[in-house]
Amino acid sequence: MSVLPVLMVTTIGLVPVHPAPAPGAPGVDQQYLPADKSGLLTSRTPQSLVWATVQREGGLGEIFYPTIGGPSARSLTFAVTARGGLAEAATVRTEQLDGLRFRQIFDGRGWRLTADYTTDPVRSSVLVDLDLAAPRGYELFAIYDPALGNSRGGDAGRTVDGALTATDGDVSSALAGAFTATSSGFAGVSDGLTDLRDGRMDRRHPSATAGYLVQTAALRGRHSTLALGFGDTEAAALDTARRSLRTGFGPVARAYTAGWTGYLKGLTGPPRGAAPQLWATSAMILAALEDKTHPGAYVAAPASPWAFGTDDPSGPYHLVWSRDLYQIATGLIAAGDRAGAHRALDFLFGVQQRPDGSFPQNSQVDGTPVWGGLQLDEVALPIVLAYQLGRADTWPSVRRAADFLAGYPGAPFTPQERWENQSGYSPNTIATAIAGLVCAASIARGHGDTASAERYLTTADSWRARVKSWTVTTTGPYSDRPYFLRLTKDGNPDAGTAYDIGDGGPVGVDQRTVVDPSFIELVRLGILPPSDADVVNSLAVVDAQLGVATPRGFFWHRASFDGFGEQLDGSQWEYDEPPGSRVSRGRAWPLLSGERGEYEIAAGNLRAARTRLAAMARATGPGGMLPEQVWDRTPPAGRPGFAPGTPTFSATPLAWTHAEYLRLARNLAEGRLVETPAAVTERYGR
Repeated sequence: MSVLPVLMVTTIGLVPVHPAPAPGAPGVDQQYLPADKSGLLTSRTPQSLVWATVQREGGLGEIFYPTIGGPSARSLTFAVTARGGLAEAATVRTEQLDGLRFRQIFDGRGWRLTADYTTDPVRSSVLVDLDLAAPRGYELFAIYDPALGNSRGGDAGRTVDGALTATDGDVSSALAGAFTATSSGFAGVSDGLTDLRDGRMDRRHPSATAGYLVQTAALRGRHSTLALGFGDTEAAALDTARRSLRTGFGPVARAYTAGWTGYLKGLTGPPRGAAPQLWATSAMILAALEDKTHPGAYVAAPASPWAFGTDDPSGPYHLVWSRDLYQIATGLIAAGDRAGAHRALDFLFGVQQRPDGSFPQNSQVDGTPVWGGLQLDEVALPIVLAYQLGRADTWPSVRRAADFLAGYPGAPFTPQERWENQSGYSPNTIATAIAGLVCAASIARGHGDTASAERYLTTADSWRARVKSWTVTTTGPYSDRPYFLRLTKDGNPDAGTAYDIGDGGPVGVDQRTVVDPSFIELVRLGILPPSDADVVNSLAVVDAQLGVATPRGFFWHRASFDGFGEQLDGSQWEYDEPPGSRVSRGRAWPLLSGERGEYEIAAGNLRAARTRLAAMARATGPGGMLPEQVWDRTPPAGRPGFAPGTPTFSATPLAWTHAEYLRLARNLAEGRLVETPAAVTERYGR
């Protein structure tokens, strides 16, 4: 539940005005909405190319069309007006309904607004069913902020036959319903909320030229249904919206729910010990984040946290990442959706770089590379996934990737490790590279290529033999016994080599003081036993340095001195935070609880692993969404409502977190790590 000023109560007076085009072009650019979503909607059908997010503070946030790779709307929210002209806060409660459908209840002083959301399974439209319970004199308005074609500016709008249409290039939208008045204006100048501040809808502009468009509709009666349709032309969008309205909210919602119910019936079902609703939600969230035009392209999150909300077009969370896609695919396997995992693998090998065999750091949903970095774990993990899925048919692609790993100059030194902002010898990256080569060797032998198999195994054995000499310090300040570092810059973990942390963190930091829990991958992938003395000691170091005890469970920061998160006063992380400023702080990551639980399963401590699963469940926000980060014990100073263990404003839902929940739940039920490659454990005898 949240209490935020998302609905306005003001004096209403609808008086005749002389229509004129909206003044104030282009208006004020506003970044995308906060990333802590409380719901995600999309149908299970390929005909409906629309996704909608639900805002924790009320209303719909970014709406994606025609792919999950970028929004075409910034928001669809509501305003309530009444006699008296007093703005008041509304208490907003989000309820999850059957089949990834959501309802919000807005409670004001003396009135209540209920909003039910769905998307149309047979066309690209979003429907909202609104019911206002209030005394006479209250009125309801819809405020629509388009961002067509993944661009917040450049939208032109007008009223057409009582509906509000908007166009930017080859993408159009239409908002239709029973309206008594409409207007198209510019954000911050002539938009609906600006107009309604005086309690009167004075401005009913019939059109607005290209700019930061905001459209407003006064709704007739206490019960209304809105349809927001999309298309490649204004006429197509308007036709889509009106067809959905004619079908009716009830039939559309029932068909939507039936699609998700059918999907869940095809899965393995929640394993014993998992929270059934969260398990189902996690599976549906992963499925919902797959693009419908480009099968297998699952994005990281339907959100743009912090400074990424200023990106135009939208930023990295709407891209496909090889590493995240591996995590998603293993989560899908754990849930019983092997078909989805196969599509993910097909997408990965479809975007594999030629001729070298590497993978893009990230890509658009159509496979177009975006950032130009290289991360060796993103080259290795597709090989591991191919092995886990038994995909011998992928041998040509596996060979290219394995040859790249084995032959990359300086490997296993990686230009970037999994947290994106550092190069070096990373135990996590080295673990994935070893597992990738061992899995590639197994596939190679199946194709009779013993020479390649031996070369891969020789390289993997060499890296396993040296991983500790590259990454385990005996001279660090945190323990008298050896422990793993996050990474080393020089392969000499006993040296005090210094580097800058990045993301606003400190500069000139001794590498022996920087730890993270990602060495657990050495155990999860079968390269080291859970009883390894250096692993066990490193866990104690990580618990002391990065652990966060909260009333909702024990969580971990992702690395020492991490600055990737809100600033200390709660404001957003920014791109331009100067090195060493330390104004921002990364909080705790629930997905790390899942990784720790997987270690504990490998170590035979199922009881401890169950506490990790329970902690992850308690980290959910409204609507059952699992976040990227939860508040640690340094919440924003002087601001209430930031309890430790509750979601921050980070990307929510995060696919990786939901995938980790599914995987940990399945592994707990099996009493073993199902995804650990047998070829690796057979070779290294864990």
